[in-house]
Amino acid sequence: MAERTPPLLQVRDLQVHFPVPLAGAWPWTPWAKVKAVDGVSFDLHAGQTLGVVGESGCGKSTLARALLNLHPATAGSIIWNGKQMVGASKADWMAVRKDIQMVFQDPLASLNPRMTAGQIIGEPLRIHRPDITAADRSQKVRTLMDRVGLTAQQVNRYPHEFSGGQCQRIGIARALILEPQLVVCDEPVSALDVSIQAQIVNLLAELQKDLGLALLFIAHDLAVVRHISQRVMVMYLGRTMEVASRQALYSAARHPYSQALLAAIPILDPELERHRSRQLLAGELPSPLNPPSGCVFHTRCPKAQAQCSTAVPPLQSDAQGNQVACHFAQASA
Repeated sequence: MAERTPPLLQVRDLQVHFPVPLAGAWPWTPWAKVKAVDGVSFDLHAGQTLGVVGESGCGKSTLARALLNLHPATAGSIIWNGKQMVGASKADWMAVRKDIQMVFQDPLASLNPRMTAGQIIGEPLRIHRPDITAADRSQKVRTLMDRVGLTAQQVNRYPHEFSGGQCQRIGIARALILEPQLVVCDEPVSALDVSIQAQIVNLLAELQKDLGLALLFIAHDLAVVRHISQRVMVMYLGRTMEVASRQALYSAARHPYSQALLAAIPILDPELERHRSRQLLAGELPSPLNPPSGCVFHTRCPKAQAQCSTAVPPLQSDAQGNQVACHFAQASA
């Protein structure tokens, strides 16, 4: 994919904050803010997959939902095909949503239990393409079911009659029925068995290749992200730590947090796994209600220095377009 063309999606300094009342505070006391996403920037080109990784609570899912305005942005910009979407009207967002679809984490909970598989998959067409006849809609649904590994005979079954992997295939079909340009995958395999995870990831990769989709793929498992992504963004406590090509990140991660995540990946060889040395992160993820000053990672960083607690490191780019937010990135390389 040529990155010389304008990005399909441009996100700049995106912030999503949630007001939270303080326990035991007076009614007139100002509410605190949870900075779920706090200044994230990235580009996504047509046909490209950007993997997003980080610990639970780092803001990955909030970022995904903000891209569809399911969580309105507090500040920053979301530019879709050259159009600014932060602050856009409901009508503008409705027009864009046919081009940006989402696959959710829990395959069963994301499906309406009162609707059949055919109704679930065809519902976006009924909303966004009322000009299509019922017969044509039914044909499109059956064709797409076959494309994602389901059968036309299952069109009238309800979600509880499917396995978890089959429910996620229904969710993927529902996301693809409008022929979108971007599919946001919010941890689409985390609730599935390992063998089923591989099937779903391979299906998404195949669909992307055939349809020219752009994917934003969120996951905890760095091995899964490596398999499907061309670029990877590492998040921590609502901020971007590193954005790099797959090869650059997995061969020579520059940020200490990225290095720690990679060190936690098990090696398949039991002998090598038993004897290798690893430096795991100490402590727990700080509260987003009261994030650390300076670099938000400095309280757990093994290479932190005095500067890290006072100054927020900017996201700096190298000659290859890889970015890292670390005062001592060269020392970390």
